[in-house]
Amino acid sequence: MFDARVKAILGPTNTGKTHLALERMLAHSSGIIGFPLRLLARENYDRMVAQKGEKNVALITGEEKIVPPEAKYFACTVEAMPLDRRVEFLAVDEIQLCADPDRGHIFTDRLLHARGLVETMFMGAETIRPLLQRLVPQVEVETRPRLSQLSHAGPAKLTRLPARSAVVAFSAGEVYAIAEAIRRRRGGCAVVMGRLSPRTRNAQVKMYQDREVDFLVATDAIGMGLNMDVDHVAFASLTKFDGNRPRPLTAQEAAQIAGRAGRGMRDGTFGTTGECPPLPDEMVNKIENHHFEPLQALVWRNSDLDFSSVDALLDSLSTPPPQPGLTKGNDATDHIVLAALAREPAIRERANSRARVALLWEACQVPDFRKLADDSHTRLCARIFEELCDNRALPEDWIRGQIAGCHNIEGDLDTLMARLAHIRSWAYIAARADWVKDAASLQDAARAAEDAVSDALHERLTARFVDRRAAHLIRRLDDTQDEVLSAVTRSGEVVVEGHNVGKVEGFQFTPDAGEGGEEERKLVLRAARRALAMEMPRRVAALEVAKPEAFTLSPEHRLLWDGAEVARLKMGSEPGKPVIEVRDSEFLDSAQKERIRAKLAAFIEGALGKDLAAVAGVEAKAAEDNTLRGPAYQLRETLGLKPGDTRNAINNELKAKLKGIGIRAGRFALYVPEVLKPRPMGMRAQLWALSHDIPTPPLPAPGLVSIPADGVLALSWPEGFAEIIGWVKAGPIFVRLDVAERVAGELGYLTRKAPAPLPPETLGKFGIRGELLGEVLAGLGFRLIAPDPLPEEMHGPLPPVMVAWARPDRGPRPGQRPPRREENRRPPRRDERRAPAAEGA
Repeated sequence: MFDARVKAILGPTNTGKTHLALERMLAHSSGIIGFPLRLLARENYDRMVAQKGEKNVALITGEEKIVPPEAKYFACTVEAMPLDRRVEFLAVDEIQLCADPDRGHIFTDRLLHARGLVETMFMGAETIRPLLQRLVPQVEVETRPRLSQLSHAGPAKLTRLPARSAVVAFSAGEVYAIAEAIRRRRGGCAVVMGRLSPRTRNAQVKMYQDREVDFLVATDAIGMGLNMDVDHVAFASLTKFDGNRPRPLTAQEAAQIAGRAGRGMRDGTFGTTGECPPLPDEMVNKIENHHFEPLQALVWRNSDLDFSSVDALLDSLSTPPPQPGLTKGNDATDHIVLAALAREPAIRERANSRARVALLWEACQVPDFRKLADDSHTRLCARIFEELCDNRALPEDWIRGQIAGCHNIEGDLDTLMARLAHIRSWAYIAARADWVKDAASLQDAARAAEDAVSDALHERLTARFVDRRAAHLIRRLDDTQDEVLSAVTRSGEVVVEGHNVGKVEGFQFTPDAGEGGEEERKLVLRAARRALAMEMPRRVAALEVAKPEAFTLSPEHRLLWDGAEVARLKMGSEPGKPVIEVRDSEFLDSAQKERIRAKLAAFIEGALGKDLAAVAGVEAKAAEDNTLRGPAYQLRETLGLKPGDTRNAINNELKAKLKGIGIRAGRFALYVPEVLKPRPMGMRAQLWALSHDIPTPPLPAPGLVSIPADGVLALSWPEGFAEIIGWVKAGPIFVRLDVAERVAGELGYLTRKAPAPLPPETLGKFGIRGELLGEVLAGLGFRLIAPDPLPEEMHGPLPPVMVAWARPDRGPRPGQRPPRREENRRPPRRDERRAPAAEGA
């Protein structure tokens, strides 16, 4: 019989220690390897299955047991290593965790007592060497150098971190805040925390490894052997909470994390970011040269327990370390729970034998994954013990109900992670075949619940912290070796590398920045410039050859090209000469803007020339007669219509001459009739609104001759607008100027000497109800008078309405005979009774 070989492979990260251990184990006929994290156990289980097949490899963690009948190789967490199984090879990874105050006693126990039949291997940091050689004298120590160089890169802003960087923080809040910032500035990141399930963690890491994102934000969980292609590690903090208090990172802890940078022969760098202070020079020197103070003591707890009574068990757990180099750590959760339950008479009453005390201890060892800081975990352990004492098995419906309650994928990140922690506790319980009757079925239910919540958590993390489009664009834009594929569709959609990054309308680009804010908007602009560099010159050329029909003028004085705003009108030196102001665009230079302005100026000049051609025509005709130039000039200034009564200012001779060149001098305005047509009226309204710096008010529909003065349209008009566009206020309505002039002229002529019958077609000319006619004509300067009473014997068949009109009392015109007094008038003849009468001014 030969002595089993005990070997220690020590050195910094990236020395291939774990890879060597797996190779050695698989070279033996059987083996067990213990890892510090469930994540690592699962990761290496998959690697072992790939080499040896599923039937030969087992996975044992607190929450998960996959143990085929023919299994020869076991990937386990250190706590779950089946030490009662005899195997040729046994290994424990990260053995320096023997010094951890919370879990160190488990690692120390494996260091002192766990052995393979042929070979035992411990892998870890060089700092454990002195104590290892003292406590395990027969150990063979091999120091392995790091395969790549690790160097300090100094501090860097989040926006300046190189691709393939991992940012490390020490709380969920810090991780979330940094991940949000990276999403906004760099397109997104993967997130790795110890609270994630293996399924969620693997999905996040796969996203990073597949280069969907170039950044990883993690807790110090990545320091424990998680193998990823990280080139740079940036510390966002140098302080961590160790379960009792915040404390600074040790140089060894910082090195363990920084060592994730660089894989294989590829060098790595480390530094700080965000608000983290720079690393001290002494710490930098230790990390770069891998020189650290050796550990002073390993944490130990008695594993030879006395189950004769509860008190004896507590005493044995408190046994002091048996030799120098070992020390007591923090009281573990199982010890704290046992001490609490020992104070309960009901528990002591049941723990009345060695077997019952051992059972109580097993119940207290259920892991407290939730860490709620209340007595809920203690109560759970108590019920497990009571159920096992009373019924020898846990109620299946109770466990299934608890698992079903966790099978819920709703909630935010913290809710889902808390639910995963709860599932882990029940998965641990379901994996105890000696506690439950249908362990396999319950494990399947727990696994299904964990998978569902894990997938939901991955989706939430990705949705919150990853913008795949931005991440892809950043990567492609930063890659100067390949041409970025970009284009603008016919509808104006800007596409870069298959991603829709926004839309161009006219010469304005609107980025589709989603929720990313200013940083993502800048990224999208950067990407779009590749496509728009060729598109904008093409658009300028297309505008220059566009037909007038492609341009429109909005009520807000915006010039639109195919519906997109490209310029605005501004008030010029006179109403008929507005100025073109091309809209600013970062994609246009000054020469291109001038080309656009010139084209739009030509369009406006053409539109004005067409719509107001009559005004220019009468001005040209008036140039030959000095007496006509003044009125024509006034009309040019007012774009063809100047409100106001012209009868006193313009005599009949001049009025006739004006009419000869196309100008009307009427009771209500001096005007060119053509400007009352819809298009000229619209242009005049636009220019008047422009001169008053207001949007163009709405106009009546073409063909209308009157509108209600209290209607929505008229009430929306600013003061003075109706008169300037050619509408006259006539009592309860506005009447179009030409209609008002025509009706008033006719009635004025009829009533020039005395009241006259009202022409029967007058009502139809206004398009109003009969009861409004009196008020309307009064607004135009005429007055309704009732017909004189008739003698009773003369009453015969009469028309439905008998009206007569009189002009307002303004006195007789010069040379006109005053009207007769009412008492001197003769009664109207019978033939006069049928004809209405009107009197005008």
